[in-house]
Amino acid sequence: MTTDKRKIFIIDDDESVCRALKYLLMTFGYEVETFLSGKAFFSAVADTNPGCLILDIHLPELDGLDVQKQLKASGSKRKIIIITADKNGGLREQSFKAGAVGFLQKPFNDQALIDLINQAFEENRYDALPV
Repeated sequence: MTTDKRKIFIIDDDESVCRALKYLLMTFGYEVETFLSGKAFFSAVADTNPGCLILDIHLPELDGLDVQKQLKASGSKRKIIIITADKNGGLREQSFKAGAVGFLQKPFNDQALIDLINQAFEENRYDALPV
C-alpha cells in the first residue's frame, strides 16, 4: 500500500504512544511528526501544512477538543482522528460534532487506525477536486 509520504501529526502527552504510533505509521510509508501538547504542535506547524492529525483528548494546557476548536477557527482542512483512553461515551459525540472523522478508544486495533487514516486522506483528495 502506497501513501506517497502523506503527513501525519500525532499529538499525545504519552511519549510511548507517540513513539509506537510513529513507528507503526512509518511502516505504512507515512511521514510522521509527534508532539506532546497542542501548544507544541501549534508553535511548530503552520496552518497551511497539509496532513492528518491523530489527537488525544486529554492533554496538558489545551485539551484535544480545544485543539480541534482552534484548528477549525483557523480554517484548517486537516482531518482529525481522536484517540483516548477515557471511557466517557459523550466524548465520541463531542468529537464528531467538532469535526473529527474518526474516534478510537485506547487500546485500539492498528488496522482500525490505518483504515481511518486512509479514509481521511481519501476525503481530503475529494475536498481538493475542483467543482
